[in-house]
Amino acid sequence: MNKHKFALTTPLYYVNDVPHIGSAYTTMVADVVARWQRLQGQEVLLITGTDEHGQKIQRTAEELGVPPQEHCDRIAASFAGLWEKLNIQYDRFSRTTAPRHEAIVKEFFQRVWDRGDIYLDRQKGWYCVACEEFKEKRELIDQTYCQLHPNKQVEWRDEENYFFRLSKYQQDLEQLYQERPDFIQPESRRNEVLNFVKQGLQDFSISRLNLNWGFPVPTNPKHTIYVWFDALLGYVTALLEPDSEPTLENALSQWWPINLHLIGKDILRFHAVYWPAMLISAGIELPGQVFGHGFLTKDGQKMGKSLGNTLDPVELVNKYGADAVRYYFLKEIEFGRDGDFNETRFVGVLNADLANDLGNLLNRTLGMAKKYCQSKVPELTASEISSDNILQKIGNDLGEIVAKEYNSLRFSQACEEILKLVRLSNKYIDEQAPWRLYKQGNQAEVEQILYAVLESVRLAAYLLSPIIPNLSTDIYQQLGLGIDFNNQTLLQHQAPFNHHGKWGILPASQALEQAQPIFTKLELPDEEY
Repeated sequence: MNKHKFALTTPLYYVNDVPHIGSAYTTMVADVVARWQRLQGQEVLLITGTDEHGQKIQRTAEELGVPPQEHCDRIAASFAGLWEKLNIQYDRFSRTTAPRHEAIVKEFFQRVWDRGDIYLDRQKGWYCVACEEFKEKRELIDQTYCQLHPNKQVEWRDEENYFFRLSKYQQDLEQLYQERPDFIQPESRRNEVLNFVKQGLQDFSISRLNLNWGFPVPTNPKHTIYVWFDALLGYVTALLEPDSEPTLENALSQWWPINLHLIGKDILRFHAVYWPAMLISAGIELPGQVFGHGFLTKDGQKMGKSLGNTLDPVELVNKYGADAVRYYFLKEIEFGRDGDFNETRFVGVLNADLANDLGNLLNRTLGMAKKYCQSKVPELTASEISSDNILQKIGNDLGEIVAKEYNSLRFSQACEEILKLVRLSNKYIDEQAPWRLYKQGNQAEVEQILYAVLESVRLAAYLLSPIIPNLSTDIYQQLGLGIDFNNQTLLQHQAPFNHHGKWGILPASQALEQAQPIFTKLELPDEEY
């Protein structure tokens, strides 16, 4: 893998309906990872997009009375619109209905065909249209319902299909999981896959008959390529430069292998079993890691239209703003585990962390700097701060600690480490009481205190910037540092981690801006969300 390039993907979201909070969650995480990698000086490619073929899409479009492409265009636009609202800076938006994608799928199919890994046979069994997948008996509820879609009956199918020889790659996959234990994360997901594979792999169907919506099988146009064999290759198509010919060689030349696939645990098998087997068959290097995160609930209950308790991400962002939504889901949910949204908790966390602890700390310190230092950073450097200063001691190690957490996708823990410095800074001001020292004429001590706190606020804002880029930008602006954490082009040069990620870089005598609240306290609505 190229040490200076980092490519990552969200799933290519299925366009049967507008985006839900689960899709938003994965994409927020991907954006945070991308921003963090850019701060590290990496060249980053963030891929998202939509998976647009299959029987479910064809049926949905028919029910709506519109052509499938029109339906896909509308839903794809709703995903792109939500990503913009959430301040997600993706580099490529991959759509599986794109003509360039068809060329990649056909070439890949031909490679696997030439390897002898595709054959024609009959498939009998229960089929879940919602999953676009045949189900084994052990995966059904009451023998008629899919575990992932308990409100939808599976359908009996008996048809001719093309199959991929997954069983041939049992040993290769077991060797992969053994040699690269980090390939599937977290550990709980890895164990799920190991248990599944241990039971023996069965060849899976990669085509459908009597389905118009999709790419025809190159060797037999009566068949349509099955959605997963098509969709997973959307990651590869996205790697093509806009003006390059759509060939596998061109697609794989710059950014492959992808470093990180971020997915929900419901599509783990496709990414951790089917995908690597397909790539081995085609003679293509495997990606770095597949990370399957948990499901989200609302007020402790599974979300669903039938239950009437869905959480609309568009409404949530419109109501509270992008940074608030990003912060809650990254800080309050341990990535990899299931997580819950509760509006009372949401408001409480944001008010405590962003309005009170961080926002109030900046506001009160800038106020004192105005009163005691003419709205300038004290005429000091970090080397002049007392070696036993508690904020400096914590701050000196914080960047390294937080870097380890971000690199391990432990965002909740990263936030907690940063907040320790913020809370300690508030406590430090209360205990040191610079207003009292100022009255006693101890100007030098006052300046030491204010420098230490201002620098701690700056460091906290910097380290939180992948999660709350707008608020971090506001803090930097008020500290007189004209850096925009949304300007990714300039950011790597203006605020590299090896400089800004360290405690003690605030320039002496720098002019400070007028204190402005960075986060207005939220109030719970009269009615439940």
